[in-house]
Amino acid sequence: MKNIRVLDSEDLPTNTSSNEHFQAVVERARSRRGFLKSGLGLSAAVFLAGPLAACGGSSGSSGDGGSETPPETSLLGFKAIPVSTEDTIVVAEGYTATPFAPWGTPLFAGDPDWKADGSDDAAAQARQVGDNHDGIHFFPISGSSSEGLLVMNHEYTTAGGSGYQWLFGVDGTEPWTADKAHKAINAHGVSVIHIVRNGEGKWEIKLDSHYNRRITASTEMELTGPAAGHDLLKTTDDPTGTKVLGTFNNCGNGWTPWNTYLTCEENFNNYFGTTSGNDQRDEVQKRYGLSAQGTGYRWEEFVDRFDYVKEPNEANRFGWIVEIDPFVPNSVPKKRTALGRIKHENAAYRLTGDNRIVVYMGDDQAGDYIYKFVSDGTFKEGGDNSALLDSGRLYVAQFEDGAASGDFMGTGKWVLLDKNENAALLADNTNFPTQADILIKTRMAADLVGATKMDRPEWVSVHPTSGEVYVTLTNNSGRAEDETDDANPRAANRYGQIIRWREAGDDAAATTFEWDLFVLAGNPVKYTDRADLKSGSENITVDNTFNSPDGLAFDQEGRLWIQTDGNYSNEGEYEGQGNNQMLCADPASKEIRRFFVGPRECEVTGIAFTPDSKTLFINIQHPGEDGDSHWPDGGASLPRSATIVITKDDGGVIGS
Repeated sequence: MKNIRVLDSEDLPTNTSSNEHFQAVVERARSRRGFLKSGLGLSAAVFLAGPLAACGGSSGSSGDGGSETPPETSLLGFKAIPVSTEDTIVVAEGYTATPFAPWGTPLFAGDPDWKADGSDDAAAQARQVGDNHDGIHFFPISGSSSEGLLVMNHEYTTAGGSGYQWLFGVDGTEPWTADKAHKAINAHGVSVIHIVRNGEGKWEIKLDSHYNRRITASTEMELTGPAAGHDLLKTTDDPTGTKVLGTFNNCGNGWTPWNTYLTCEENFNNYFGTTSGNDQRDEVQKRYGLSAQGTGYRWEEFVDRFDYVKEPNEANRFGWIVEIDPFVPNSVPKKRTALGRIKHENAAYRLTGDNRIVVYMGDDQAGDYIYKFVSDGTFKEGGDNSALLDSGRLYVAQFEDGAASGDFMGTGKWVLLDKNENAALLADNTNFPTQADILIKTRMAADLVGATKMDRPEWVSVHPTSGEVYVTLTNNSGRAEDETDDANPRAANRYGQIIRWREAGDDAAATTFEWDLFVLAGNPVKYTDRADLKSGSENITVDNTFNSPDGLAFDQEGRLWIQTDGNYSNEGEYEGQGNNQMLCADPASKEIRRFFVGPRECEVTGIAFTPDSKTLFINIQHPGEDGDSHWPDGGASLPRSATIVITKDDGGVIGS
């Protein structure tokens, strides 16, 4: 996901280990199956269509925005739409998309409206919807599809052309004050919003609801699980190592079957710098990408805990998955240390046959890894599951080129990150004397055990019936041209891909799996020769081309919804790709159609449905981050992140 644009920390690898990269594994698997080994001369269709051939063929939509009548067996019941470069939202024919709850919307009755000149203070922002909406989930009240709690992340604050220009209006950061720093702190975090559908079918915020809540970067939270209380989590203000103020850079999300919300701390590193003027980072701080000196957010200038020299352990208290109970307004959010400390993108759960919970997670940085957590305890319907995420086994993925069954490309295994059961970790008492050290320094533990480097793992989603797990590898645009070889056929992998795997024996707790490539994003508008890997796989066409898949989610009927956070220049390598968008794929046929396009310079992110699948909530993040948008209010207004409510005009199921 995005962050202050001058940083782009996800694209800068901090992984200096010699661990193998996934592309090298792909090349060996491809070679083993008898495919051509000719670098850019390799047909993109052969690259993917061979392993997926048993799933059927694919075709894109027509260039006029329509498509041929879909086959009766297709999951995609809508006409595809063309790209857009306009400063507006566009949705498929027969659907209505309405902006809802933009940044600054009051959550409490009697509070004044958001001030369009950016002059709201820190106290006002603490009671308003936060900035840069991201992961989102709808929790129905009593099973209703017309009333529930909409819970969403607010990842960061848009920098714009002159630093924080949207948050503070025309004055920007001049002068930079403590109140401005705290306003930025309060624009981060999570919103819990009680929403209802009125008699006219329109969604509204119930302003007098006791459920409405803002959780910010200064809200008190609790560290739980095996690492809680460890010396590396203790600070001047919290000598117990169990109490933390805030959560921030909350990217994707997850939820649990016991109705709690999981918010994921991603680029937390960008908030920690120093006013000392010197780079004093230790190896752990470097591996997690902390700023050497000052940060773009500048919180360290007024709040000492964000200065890593003054408080060297504070950064260790971030990079966790945080569990929130939205139905208990005064509940303390819990940072679940058993799930490891990485730059969490999102969290997707599945239950094992014996009802243990499995959580899949990606670490969103070039060259980092994919993880899963398997709980020790079991989920009890209607029972007490409040500590279920505090004890379990944490694994990291190692992809291999072994012979797989059916149409899959390779095999893999889950490597246990356990002090007592992993020989490499057991032998290293310097870096990992205890299991808590492994959880606090998860990246370094994964380095040691030989995890497979990936191209920025983003959202993970589990198919509702097959149990197959899909993950977006958004891109690796930093790969140099002179690093191209058979193992890395696309220099500067600008377009990204989606991979999938199935666990051995359909057991979510299995320690082995088989993997496959679902789609290789590309640009056949720019690269018309389909023998060029940059044109994408066979199911990418001039009508559905996209780059940087990011958000990912299945609906109840098994449609795979794909959201993008990529380059929106619509020129050069990205010619013909337009603004960022949301597409939908049929996993069986591999067909992909464009469903929605966002306004200029935005990211499309966050996916949530009502129980009846007739309302879809998505988010528009950082519209106009480079200064070329006035969405959603138009005119000369400040651009604002907002939720989009999508319904089908005939009242039917979304996507049908």
